[in-house]
Amino acid sequence: MPKMKTHSSLKGRFKITGTGKVMRYKAFKNHLLSHKSKRQKRVLGTNPTMAPGDVKRLKQGLSNLR
Repeated sequence: MPKMKTHSSLKGRFKITGTGKVMRYKAFKNHLLSHKSKRQKRVLGTNPTMAPGDVKRLKQGLSNLR
């Protein structure tokens, strides 16, 4: 059986913490930032953890990361 490969598009979108939680990035923080408020940009800068229902499916795609 061949090795399980990490899904390439997931490598840059998610990070796995030391405790095993999956961190994601928020949308709307890449460009067109001049008209957005400071508060909106500050809130978008945080990286929340993934919802528990999505973590199992994501960890299969991120199997070799950590």
